[in-house]
Amino acid sequence: MVRPIVLAALIAGTLDILSAFMFAGMAAMGPSRVLAYVASGPFGDAALDGGPGWAAAGLAVHYAIMTCMAAAYLLAAARLPLLVRHPVPAGLAYGVLLWLVMYWMVKPLRWPDAPLPHTAWGIGNALFSHCLLVGLPIALVAAGHMRRRAAAA
Repeated sequence: MVRPIVLAALIAGTLDILSAFMFAGMAAMGPSRVLAYVASGPFGDAALDGGPGWAAAGLAVHYAIMTCMAAAYLLAAARLPLLVRHPVPAGLAYGVLLWLVMYWMVKPLRWPDAPLPHTAWGIGNALFSHCLLVGLPIALVAAGHMRRRAAAA
């Protein structure tokens, strides 16, 4: 099951980070700053000083998180046929779940003073990314893998 996990992580991770770059660019923030912020999650505020090393670390952290998200979904899909039969609603729901975990658990624990999304724009772009660019591709890769595996058996 490693191959579909890696594929799902690469697809969802690439779509998500490009979305983050686009939305950050609209706020006059460059890609290296976005990646430094991602790196600061596990490595602390020193990563916010930037530099190519921190940007690379942020990219690695981003794809590591995506790999965990993809692995969790694929493991669930192996046990819950509903996720394979209905990948679109399941993937969208998974995106909402990921958004809830990231924005209402992870971010407040790591950055307690940072404001949570509270505008329609902020909530909408986060849900867009988590649902359409992360949850949905992961679910579609998982469903394709599980269907091919069932057909081969």
